[in-house]
Formats: sequence, C-alpha cells, structure tokens
Amino acid sequence: MRRFSRAILLLILPAALLVAVPAVLQANRELAEARRLAEMAPLESAVHYEAAARWMFWRRDLWELAGRCAFRGGDNAAATRLLETALDRNFLSAAGWDELGQAHWAQGDHARALSTWQQAAQVNPASPDLYDHLAMADHEIADYPAEEAALTQRLKLEEDASARYQLGLLLAGSDPDRALGELLAASAQDAQFDPAVQTMRTTINLASLEPSEAGRLLTIGRGLGLVSEWPLAARSFEQAVRSDPRNAEAWAWLGEARQHLAQGGFDELEKALALDRNSTVVRALRGLYFTRLGDHTAALTEYLQAAQIEPDNPAWQASAGESYARTGDLITALAAYRRATELAPQEATYWRLLAGFCVHNDVQVLEVGLPAAMKSAELAPDDVQSLDVLGLAYTSAGLLFNAEETLKKAIELSPGYAPAHLHLAETYLRKGDSSAALSELNLARDLDPDGPSGQLAVQMLQQYFP
Repeated sequence: MRRFSRAILLLILPAALLVAVPAVLQANRELAEARRLAEMAPLESAVHYEAAARWMFWRRDLWELAGRCAFRGGDNAAATRLLETALDRNFLSAAGWDELGQAHWAQGDHARALSTWQQAAQVNPASPDLYDHLAMADHEIADYPAEEAALTQRLKLEEDASARYQLGLLLAGSDPDRALGELLAASAQDAQFDPAVQTMRTTINLASLEPSEAGRLLTIGRGLGLVSEWPLAARSFEQAVRSDPRNAEAWAWLGEARQHLAQGGFDELEKALALDRNSTVVRALRGLYFTRLGDHTAALTEYLQAAQIEPDNPAWQASAGESYARTGDLITALAAYRRATELAPQEATYWRLLAGFCVHNDVQVLEVGLPAAMKSAELAPDDVQSLDVLGLAYTSAGLLFNAEETLKKAIELSPGYAPAHLHLAETYLRKGDSSAALSELNLARDLDPDGPSGQLAVQMLQQYFP
C-alpha cells in the first residue's frame, strides 16, 4: 500500500509542477511589470498588481498596492474596490485607509468616507493625515465639536499651521483666548495666514468690548465673514439670533451668510427689515442681496433708503451710483458718485470709484474721470487700485505714455494684481506693441484664471492672438 501511494505521488508531482512553475513565473512577471509602471503609469500598474495578487494569494499587501496605484491614477471606483479587498484580507496601512476614504469622498459618498476615516483613526491613532481628513469631513457636515476634537488630536501628533488656523477659527466664538493663541501660532509658522489672522485678532478684541452676548457673536461672525469662513460665520449669527431674537442686524447678517452658502437668505433679511426699517446695516445687506441676484432696481431702493437715513454717509451715495449705472441711468449715477466725493473729499476710494465709473461707461472721461483718477492717486500714491484706475483713465484719454508708466508703477507695487496687467496689455495694443501685449495678457490670465480679469484676458487672446 505504501509503495502504491508513493507511485501515485510520483505520477502527480510532475503534473503539479507543470502547473505551479508557470503560475509562479507569471506572477513574478506581473509583479515586476507593476513595479516598473508604478510611477509613470499607475493605472496600468494597478492592473498588474491585481493580477499578481490573484496568483500570489498569500501576498495580501498586493491588493493595497493595486488600490493605491488606482487611486493615484484617478480611478476612484477601482481604488475603492481594491482597497476594500485589502481591508477584507485584514491588510491595510494607515495610508491605504486614508486613500480609501478619499476615494469614497471623490465619488460623492461622503458618509462612507467619514465612516472610513473614523474607523481608520481608531486603528491608526498616530496618523496626522487621517485626522486632517476627519476634520475636513466634519467641517463639511457642520459637526464642529467633532472637527475641533479631530484638529486637537492631529496637533498632538504633529505641528501644522493650517490645523492651528482652522482650530483658531472654530474657537473664536467659544474660547477667544485660546483661539487667539492658535491663530497667532499659525501666523508665526506660515506667513500666508497673517492677513486673516490680523483680521481675526482685531475681531476678537472688538468682540470683547461688546456688552451683550448677541453683540459679541455678531462681531465674531462679521470677522469670520471677512476671512471668507461663511459656514462658521453663519453658526455665529445663528447663535446671535438665539441669544437676542429681536436683533435686526444679526438676522440681516444671517441672511448674508446664507446667501453666500447658497441657502437662500431672503427670509432672514425680511425678518431683519420687519424688526428695524431704519437700520442702514439691514438696508445695505439687502442691497447686496438684490445686487447679487441682478435686481438692481430693488438694490437701488435699499441704498436710497440708507442714504435717507444717513444723508452724510458717502458709502450710500456710491452704492446708489453703482445701482443707477446698472439700471442704465448714467446721468443720475454720475451725480451720485460726485456727491460721494463731496461728502468725503479726502478719501481716495470715492475718487477712484468716480473715475472707474467714468472710464468704464465712457462718461466725461477727460472732464471728470481723469481728474478724479489723478486725485485718487494723489491721496493714495501707493494704492495699486488707484494707480490702476489712473492708468486706465490715461489710456481712455489717449495718453498712452502716461498710461504705460502709471500701470508699470502699479505692477511694481503689486506684481500679482491681474487688472493692472490686463490694462497694460490694452495700452500696448493701442500702441501697436503686440509682443508686449501678448506677454501681459498671458500674465493676467495666469494670475486670475477664474476671475474677471483672467476671463477677459482669455477673450482678448482669442481675439488678437488666435
């Protein structure tokens, strides 16, 4: 019997080797190709890693490598399938967990992504990247306590200016002293946060002077709006109206925040008006609301009401001038802008607005627009916007040498200011210097790709340099 079993084994073994050896060779070929393509062609690499994983069933790590290559290649569906396979085989690193969450998020499954990152943080509590994404997801669903916890834990693991900054913003309304400390630390670590941090520093200091809780929260919310943190601003305004339901300005600012968040805002603005029809803040925010909707007649009504309440405030005259211009009443618009300069003759802003109106609407450029632009630049010689408008006014008046020199000075002051590059390109086109115009248009396009200057630069490039 023993001799019979041995004979059978001797018969089977060669056949098994005939199957196993080519399989191993094929698996190794797939693995080598996957490694070769990993950097240059990650999607192809993922295919080879998956094939190798199917041959080498004992190599559980290959499923994760396949999924991470698919993720790097932008195939989030494949990445999800492969990384979940790795998870099923109980082999997924912290980076793999993180990319699985990112793949879910990219496909719009935010709940699954959040759940993935939550599980991942339990398994890998020492991964800063996981807490970064957890904080981002919590912010998206407005779970601010959870976001605060995620950022706090993240900062225990590793320093990060962005995390400090975001944590400071979160704490501004509830723990201003700690918030200020976090914000200043962020600014010290990364100078890009300094302008926003200085705004919030002033905001927190002003809020501390407010006698009421609603007033304090309202001030914090306005500061958050100034740094474009509208979700957090809306939270602060919501807390303000809960603290004082009859605070018209809090309701108006809540409407402003909700319009920025595409959540309506009109009902809150109506509530604000019902509470106080004589608040210029309410009137101004209603004017902004209607302006964004393109209802310039309604906006004009609000600004005229504000001007009646505060007839000596140049801001309402300038806002009314803009609305008059957008309704086509250029004569009354000019009068409103000029009235603003009469009320504030030493403020460059209103002279600049008057000049800009004249130039953009071709209204009395030589008689009113150019002198207004010169006055603005005289009052604010280092203000790039004033110099830009002066350069544009020179161009409109045909004084191309003056325009070029002024716009170059504006660019020296602020090389990244796209409108000055655009207007300098227009000056060069009028001078017939196509090469210089092309260079400036390319700069304007690159500096402001999604803004009005960049879009106009693209149109001019297509028109003059097809």
